[in-house]
Amino acid sequence: MLEPLEVELADESEQHRGHAGYQPGGGTHWRLSIVSPRFAGQSVVTRHRMVYQALGSLMQNPIHALAITARSPEEKTAYETKGKQ
Repeated sequence: MLEPLEVELADESEQHRGHAGYQPGGGTHWRLSIVSPRFAGQSVVTRHRMVYQALGSLMQNPIHALAITARSPEEKTAYETKGKQ
């Protein structure tokens, strides 16, 4: 399990109208931001694999594209602090 502390999910399908995988009504192109202590010390590729594993068969259909930002709590804090400087 990912044990997320924060999850933000946005359906961006309408931004991809006319592109591959687009279907009217949405649900094909997503942006996910997730914060989990399980991501600490893991590479970006490993983090994405963890997310894909958690999503299982949803990645087969109907999701065509998923943009992932996966951070540990410490990375999220550092990112937010850097943005305020």
